[in-house]
Amino acid sequence: MHIGFIGAGKVGFSMGKYLTERGMLVTGYFSRNPQSSLEAAAFTDTRQYLDMRSLAEDSDAIFLTVPDGVIAAVWEELKMLPIQGKIIIHCSGMLSSAVFSEIGHSRAYGYSIHPLLAVSDRYTSWEKLQGAFFAMEGHEKHLSELKQLFESFGNSVGVLSAEGKVRYHAAAAMASNLYVGLCSLSESLLCDCGFTQGEAHEALTPLIVGNAANIGHAGCAFALTGPIERNDIGTVEAHLKDLSGETREIYRLLSKQVVKVAKEKHPDWDYKKMEGELKQ
Repeated sequence: MHIGFIGAGKVGFSMGKYLTERGMLVTGYFSRNPQSSLEAAAFTDTRQYLDMRSLAEDSDAIFLTVPDGVIAAVWEELKMLPIQGKIIIHCSGMLSSAVFSEIGHSRAYGYSIHPLLAVSDRYTSWEKLQGAFFAMEGHEKHLSELKQLFESFGNSVGVLSAEGKVRYHAAAAMASNLYVGLCSLSESLLCDCGFTQGEAHEALTPLIVGNAANIGHAGCAFALTGPIERNDIGTVEAHLKDLSGETREIYRLLSKQVVKVAKEKHPDWDYKKMEGELKQ
């Protein structure tokens, strides 16, 4: 299978390098920014294409590694080319293969393949893809083939429905982006106590890193500690009394979810009073 890339940003660089390092035949890159496609081709030891048609002609599978907001527009150009029988893939976490409108008329096959990983650097993120989970969905014709391909690289792969992509992406955003917001809020609370921003960050880092490691090692229930887990209503009451506004509401709503985890960890414990406190 010869694989081409339209788009030469962080995801394009990373996916291309990941595939070439595993012996896949990557034809090269086309980009609206010729300098980007030139650099991507050099990084992956492949070819720079100056027009989309030539890349499409040379490739059996084509990755659209462009921003989510322009996938549909790029597809509108690509589907006017001779792409019969070709595999068309995008890497959006939220969009499904349905973004490839009327792909059946082109007699091509559409898929979304999303690495559940923060791709932050064009030149180094590809190394982290080895441990990434990949979510896939799309036409049944090549879905098993693509799944087996990434599993052969050592990746865990999950197949989703097109309808499940938005909720899947929301889950990823909560674990990644919203978690950053929660950590930022925690730092702000320490600053209210007199810490500098740097001191707050330094103080919380071991706690954050250690907790994430425990979750990754054995799951949420195993990692859970603290006043809710031990059913310490007095401490939770004090927290709620001290906090106000949005911060209090964030604490309350997240605590309600934590109670669910605590009940999983201690199925014989009675958390009814704790749940009542968090309803207020």
